[in-house]
Amino acid sequence: MRTDVRVQQGRPQPGPEIWVRGPVALPDEPAHSPSAGGPRRFSWVGVHGGAGVSTLTAVYGGHDCGRDWPGPAEPPSVLLVARTHATGLTAALNALEVFRRGEVPHGLDLDAVVLVADAPGRLPRPLAERVKVIESVIDVYRVPWVADWRLGDLGGRPPKEADPLARLTGRAR
Repeated sequence: MRTDVRVQQGRPQPGPEIWVRGPVALPDEPAHSPSAGGPRRFSWVGVHGGAGVSTLTAVYGGHDCGRDWPGPAEPPSVLLVARTHATGLTAALNALEVFRRGEVPHGLDLDAVVLVADAPGRLPRPLAERVKVIESVIDVYRVPWVADWRLGDLGGRPPKEADPLARLTGRAR
């Protein structure tokens, strides 16, 4: 899904030059990108209703797009969100296909898929196999079941099992 070369007006563009001057932002990069030294900017996009976008926004920051693609003034770096039930994983695979076909607004960059547990415990084998398919094409960050979140208590630290997501979003412990 991700490439090291940006395509602009049909021609590959080189990535940021880092040898002599350090990172240089490309014209289409947001002003607050990690290479610009500011906080990481990203948009959460739910691939189905109830995916957990609002909760993740409250806990990890970022822009809550609900189920819509980010607009021109919103961060183009996308984290797709899905629950780990059959419907959620199917919706995540469908959204990946939409990205693969280039049927998303111009300029969006798919960073990862965030899978939010739909229940406590291990996934049944058929669902775990779907997760492996998703992991074969893009980075996947897992968020375990958090009973306090279900009750509306979003305070406290994010779960330790989601530390990789906390690092990605800049909300590390």
